[in-house]
Amino acid sequence: MADSRVPPPVNEPNLNYLPGSPERAELKARLASMASERIDIPLIVDGRDIRTGKTSQAVMPHDHRHVLADWHRAEPAHVEQATAAAARAHRDWSAWPLEDRAAVFLRAAELLTTTWRATLNAATMLGQSKTVFQAEIDAAAELIDFWRFNPHSAQELYREQPVSSHAMWNRMEYRPLEGFVYAVTPFNFTSIGGNLPTAPALMGNTVVWKPASTAVLSGYYIMRLLEAAGLPPGVINFVPGDAVQISGAVLDSPALAGIHFTGSTPVFQGMWKTVGDNIARYRNYPRLVGETGGKDFIVAHSSADAQELAVAIARGAFEYQGQKCSAASRVYIPRSLWPDVRDRVVAMMREMPMGDVRDFRTFVGAVIDRQAFARISGYLEDARRNATIVQGGGARDEQGYFIEPTLVETADPGYRLLCEEVFGPVVAAYVYPDDRWEETLRLVDETSPYGLTGAVFSRDRTAVRQAMSALRYAAGNFYINDKPTGAVVGQQPFGGARGSGTNDKAGSKLNLMRWTSARTIKETFAPPRDYRYGYMAEE
Repeated sequence: MADSRVPPPVNEPNLNYLPGSPERAELKARLASMASERIDIPLIVDGRDIRTGKTSQAVMPHDHRHVLADWHRAEPAHVEQATAAAARAHRDWSAWPLEDRAAVFLRAAELLTTTWRATLNAATMLGQSKTVFQAEIDAAAELIDFWRFNPHSAQELYREQPVSSHAMWNRMEYRPLEGFVYAVTPFNFTSIGGNLPTAPALMGNTVVWKPASTAVLSGYYIMRLLEAAGLPPGVINFVPGDAVQISGAVLDSPALAGIHFTGSTPVFQGMWKTVGDNIARYRNYPRLVGETGGKDFIVAHSSADAQELAVAIARGAFEYQGQKCSAASRVYIPRSLWPDVRDRVVAMMREMPMGDVRDFRTFVGAVIDRQAFARISGYLEDARRNATIVQGGGARDEQGYFIEPTLVETADPGYRLLCEEVFGPVVAAYVYPDDRWEETLRLVDETSPYGLTGAVFSRDRTAVRQAMSALRYAAGNFYINDKPTGAVVGQQPFGGARGSGTNDKAGSKLNLMRWTSARTIKETFAPPRDYRYGYMAEE
């Protein structure tokens, strides 16, 4: 067989959706048509639609009385069907050559680049309240990048082979795991919804996929897109529903081979504990890959540029309502810079349009649901009592779940808004004396249990080096003079450690290695024919 080569991956350009552009007209039309529909979303198991009759509603967070879809909830019996379907599909899918599996996802990328782009962007905007720009960089460009870069990385991994000689041929076979992978995806990134099930599938695994209940709409369209790209039945099984019920049934299965998770730290820790308790029942030790919470920082040196720092805070904290695991949520600023930076950030915040994301002038949409609204509102109430709200602090939910972008100042370096993950458009600032730079770096490192993303702003290279050293384990993705969000596949492999996960770097070879079980093969061309060694001869 010829040595097939995956097309060299190139990052998908972001479309601009400028007034009068064809992509803007197409997306506006798809938003209107999707908003006028109320579709019925089934489970998809072994390529078959299953309607359980027990449904929940997908609504617009920015207009929560507007129902977009009714989706059917899986129960434990359906999970058993999904694991059985995955086992049946594994026999054939795991035997496909890499180039055939890769072709499915490369075709999916091309479909998303062209005919499916408006649909997946519209589903993300309406169902998850993302602005047009936030949807484009996520549901289109990043997911396309995952489906193009992952095959290239898999090919590079397959080509890593051991040393051989004229007398023997040593080979490494990268087998899929024995069993199925459980993919659990979050609401905040459609691209993660597309990547977590497909990365293991690319490596020959079959998958049971539970999407977030608040992102079933975009998840459903991803499944239909994969079917259109030629994904065989049973390779990925789509089972939305109650997380506790579904996870309980999945984690009880002896065939569980791995978990690919993005979500909260407590949930992942709970799943890890359950796997530990069940470890003797599994056929293999399950691979656990998780990207969880973050309390992401920006730390500024006195040499930082005030305008650059202010823009990083405004974008890093408030884009997509702060509902990014990488969002800037704590800022450490020297006293000499604080008044200037504060005033610049406040001026930007007062200009940020908030509302329905179908209005392309919007910068801030709604938070995802009533539970998130209530949780974030609680933090705002606490800030009113125990800190200083510099700007924002408003919350209203009559029509949509809207939280104003909020800047809080605190003099307490241990205040909860500097320690706890809020997952909303709230950023806390701690102002430190200019001469306590190194002490402040220790504060940044020790205040939070997380280690996902962080940024340093400085025009002094010595200060940058000090920050890189002191914060070596405080962030898996570290930025110099840039906001701590916006990792691009192939450029900044994403993931963090400590309480933020296993740091297996989505979109890279490091992640794909977790979905293989290597077998070493040694073939000897001239096996020995005598048991005796030369040293055994007589003197």
